[in-house]
Amino acid sequence: MNRGCLIGIAAFLVIASIGLGIYFYNQSKKAPENFATEKPVVTDIVKKTVATGSVKPRLEVQIKPQVSGVIDELYVEAGQLVTKGQPIAKIRLIPSEVNVNSAQSNVELARLRLQDAQRELQRQRELNKKNLDVEGARVSYENAKREEERQRGLLEEGVISQQEYNRFKVDLDLRKAEYENTQVAAGNNLRQLETALDIAKQEYQAAINNLQLLREGAARSSRQVANVVTSTIEGMVLDVPVEEGTSVIERNNFNEGTSIAIVADMNSLIFEGKVDEADVGKLREGMPLELTVGAIENAKFDATLEFISPQGVDEEGTVKFEVRAAIKPTKEVFLRAGYSANADIILDRRQNVIAIKERDVIFEDDTTYIEVKTGDREFKKKPVKLGLSDGILVEVVSGVDTTSQVRVMKES
Repeated sequence: MNRGCLIGIAAFLVIASIGLGIYFYNQSKKAPENFATEKPVVTDIVKKTVATGSVKPRLEVQIKPQVSGVIDELYVEAGQLVTKGQPIAKIRLIPSEVNVNSAQSNVELARLRLQDAQRELQRQRELNKKNLDVEGARVSYENAKREEERQRGLLEEGVISQQEYNRFKVDLDLRKAEYENTQVAAGNNLRQLETALDIAKQEYQAAINNLQLLREGAARSSRQVANVVTSTIEGMVLDVPVEEGTSVIERNNFNEGTSIAIVADMNSLIFEGKVDEADVGKLREGMPLELTVGAIENAKFDATLEFISPQGVDEEGTVKFEVRAAIKPTKEVFLRAGYSANADIILDRRQNVIAIKERDVIFEDDTTYIEVKTGDREFKKKPVKLGLSDGILVEVVSGVDTTSQVRVMKES
């Protein structure tokens, strides 16, 4: 064999090897055709959106003192259950000397007014016993009565005229009215003085109580002790932000005062969260929620949406709307105030429906199809009507049943 033939054969083998290499490389790059199938399943499909927020008590109250001073004793601690009216703390008052002196002056003035009212009432009672005013009016009335009778006799005898008699008749009526008014006035004056005495007694007692409150923080005649702070509701103490020896300020119209304790009703909890503006239009009050709490694993809590804010808030370029839901009470797990939680707001739900994976659906124009197995590695495209989707499973309204084998279009 000559040298030219050997070179030709060698060149052919090289070219053939390169061609076969390219062929097998391309074949290896091709994905194997997928003939896997799955049967439709009967399941529940839930379409939902998520709100992030926290668990809060519906009723939370800050307990504040009625007087200023220093915390002398604390009777409760965080986590303790309290009833309405139960003492929370005792305050030791540090009164101002100016206020004490003013209160002492008010007591003295009230005592003098009381003594004046007592003397005036005693004088009026003595006058009523002697009956001087009433007796004088009675004598005048009796004299006018006798004179009227005498003049009437003269009129009947024709000695005086009717006009002259009428003058005595009018005088009798006046004396009678004066007598009756004097009797009423005497009783009224006595009652007015008795009322004035009662008012003076109350003012005197109020001045004494005010002085005692400034000095001791309590009044003997009062059932309430002003320097003992009590709970205004029944519930659980969430926090006691002060300690014994802490100075506190009373609540009034000019300042909020110092919080002695925070008490909440833990039997009525709510979820407060925020949802994106893209989802808020789908929400309606009364929708069910499923809460998941990060601190409690494998537990879900039912709630009902009861409030959707009418105004959104811009947070880092995204508009959020506040929502609030009432949490259904449960005795199995204790929910603490402030827990972070996510709420799955159920927008729609289908129960016990035929469903397939949404990945297996073929979309062409306005029609949806799936491929159903008809033989060994043989499939037929079949139109289907779809319903609710949760993003993974989609409801099949018609076109397929649970006996069909649907071709898997893309392996996950």
